[in-house]
Amino acid sequence: MFRKIMAISPLFAAGLATILSAQSEDAGGDRPRVNTRMHGAAAGASAPNPDSIVVPETLSGPAYFGQIAFEDSCASCHGENGAGGTGKGPPLVHPIYEPGHHPDGAFLRAATTGVQSHHWNFGDMPPVEGITEDTVALIATYIRELQRANGIE
Repeated sequence: MFRKIMAISPLFAAGLATILSAQSEDAGGDRPRVNTRMHGAAAGASAPNPDSIVVPETLSGPAYFGQIAFEDSCASCHGENGAGGTGKGPPLVHPIYEPGHHPDGAFLRAATTGVQSHHWNFGDMPPVEGITEDTVALIATYIRELQRANGIE
């Protein structure tokens, strides 16, 4: 068993070094820790200026109710219109949260069970007390409409 561990140790170390070198150069609070080779340069971009977020003139019905729920349950950490800037949580209107990398189910898991910090330096996200699957679905619809308005497909 010891020989097997010793045999894979260099492979593990090399893999870890590769991952760390491929992450964005500045993993501060305003920039996510992300492998830009895997997810593209935009995923490693700094957090947006909250004043630069484009808000659609009209929202779909579900997104309208999602906005209300977001303001009540999420904005204190993720900022007004999901723009971040609170020092407590990341912006959700950011390329790292595009649907291909963080599908709606990721929002559901994060809100209902919490999530370990893995892209930003804000610490772990606790579960949102009393949130339901239906409410998270509305919030995700709102966030997706904001993302599309800001060129995040």
